Amino acid sequence: MGFFDALLGRSKPAQANLDQLFALSSAAVTLQASMDLQGQGDAAVCFKPASGIAFSDVEAELSAVLDIDGAAEAGRSWKRSDDEYGYQWIVLHSDSLEDVVTKAHMVNASLQDAGFGPQLLCSAFSFTGPDAPLYLIYLYKRGTFYPFAPRSGQRRDNEAELRLRALAGKDLPIEQDVSRWFPLWGMPLD
Repeated sequence: MGFFDALLGRSKPAQANLDQLFALSSAAVTLQASMDLQGQGDAAVCFKPASGIAFSDVEAELSAVLDIDGAAEAGRSWKRSDDEYGYQWIVLHSDSLEDVVTKAHMVNASLQDAGFGPQLLCSAFSFTGPDAPLYLIYLYKRGTFYPFAPRSGQRRDNEAELRLRALAGKDLPIEQDVSRWFPLWGMPLD
């Protein structure tokens, strides 16, 4: 940060550290022991698609890699989904949380390495509990996670989210600004 940025109160946003995604495995152990949450093999990477040949090339490369890997080992799959806001989701499924985290990391890193990091919005990871599903959302531009506990009727279980924050915060960088815990209604993992 430069002198004028400090003087004018501007700050640089936190940089994404995609390797933090791998900490989900240890967080999953904590969450299973404390809240009886099971990490699922479901995740989704959300991004704003760009136009142009370069972006089409990256999408084709991702499709080829995901198809090859899915054909090589049974139990894995993926799909592409668009939402009503113009974002695209790559929905990943595997038999293990560790594998789906690796896939989500690969998708994020591929887009970032090709220069499309600003297009990335978030990655969502699914957990099931005794009451309802819960999600850990990785905010790409903030480099942090936050919990999302949707309930019927577009309601949230704030108590579960705060409990999840307290427990996962030991293993993951948690977004401290609760106003950035955006609800992701209708995400393709619902």
